[in-house]
Amino acid sequence: MNDQEPDINPEDQNQSNDENQPGEITPLINPVGAAFIGLIGAFILYQFFGAALVALIFGFNTAEAPVDGLRLLTSAGQILFILLPALIFAKWFYEDVTSVIRFRLADPVGIILFSLGVLILRSMLQSFISIQNYFFFRLAENYEFINSIKVSFDKLNEFVEKTYGNLLTIHSVLEGVFVVIVVAVVPAVCEEVMFRGFIQKSFELKLKPFWAIVITAIFFGLNHFNPYGMVALISLGVYFGYAAYISNSIMIPVILHFINNFAAVMIYFILGDDELINSVKESEPELLPSVIAFGVLLFLFSSVMVLISKHYKKKT
Repeated sequence: MNDQEPDINPEDQNQSNDENQPGEITPLINPVGAAFIGLIGAFILYQFFGAALVALIFGFNTAEAPVDGLRLLTSAGQILFILLPALIFAKWFYEDVTSVIRFRLADPVGIILFSLGVLILRSMLQSFISIQNYFFFRLAENYEFINSIKVSFDKLNEFVEKTYGNLLTIHSVLEGVFVVIVVAVVPAVCEEVMFRGFIQKSFELKLKPFWAIVITAIFFGLNHFNPYGMVALISLGVYFGYAAYISNSIMIPVILHFINNFAAVMIYFILGDDELINSVKESEPELLPSVIAFGVLLFLFSSVMVLISKHYKKKT
C-alpha cells in the first residue's frame, strides 16, 4: 500500500454519514478512552480468558485435545470475548449500537470494487513479504542483533503455524465447511465488529479519520501475533478501515475479511500451501520476481482504489 493518506474528504464524508446514521453519537466517556478499553478488553478477554477456558476444558496439553473441540472453543471465544464485548461497550459508552458499529447495508458496486481490491491486495502483500524476508534474512546473516530477533520471530512463527495447522487439517468436505466457518466466517464478523466497528469509530469521534484507521490497523496487526506478516496484516487493517469509513457500513469490511481468510484457506485445502499460517517459505525468497509482481499488483490495486474513490465521491 502507498504511504499517502487515503483520499478522504472529511466534510463530504460527514455529510454522507449524517444521511446514513439515525442521529448524532453522544459518548458518555472520552471516545479515545473507550477505544482503548475495547482494545485492552478484547486482548485480555480473548487471549487470557480464552486460553484459560481451553486449559480448563482440555488441560494444558492442547496437542492431544480433540481438534473439533478446539475449533468450537476458538469460535466460542471470538463470540464471547470479542463480538459480545464490542456490542456491550457500544451500548454502555454510546447508547447507540447501530451507529457505532455501522450496522447498515452497503451498496453492491462498493462491495464489488472493494472485493476486487482485496484479492489484488492480498497477492501484492504476499510479494511484499517475500521482499521483506529477503532483506531481513540477509541482515540476520551479517548482524548478531538482527539474528537474535530472527530467532525469536522464528519461534513465534512456528507456534502460530502449529496452532493453525491443527485447526486447518481436514478429512472430509463437511469438516472443511466447519473449518471455513471457524477460520473465515466467525473471525470476519467478530473482529470487524470490534475493530472497524467499536474501536475505529471511537477513535474517529476524536481523531482525524486517517489516524483512526491507522491506529486501529496497527493494533489489529499486533493482535494476530504474526511477526513476519505484521506489516501485511496492518496494511489489510488499513484497507478494511478505509472501507468501513468511506462506506459507513460494517458489512464491507466483514466481507473483505471473509474473502481474505477464505481465499487463504482454500489455497491451503487445494494446494496444501501454508500461506495462511506461515509467512516464511522453506526456499529462499527470490527478489526480482517478487519486486516485479509487487509493482504490477500495486498498479492494479491503485487503479481499483481510484475507481472506489470516484464511486463514493459520486454517491456523496
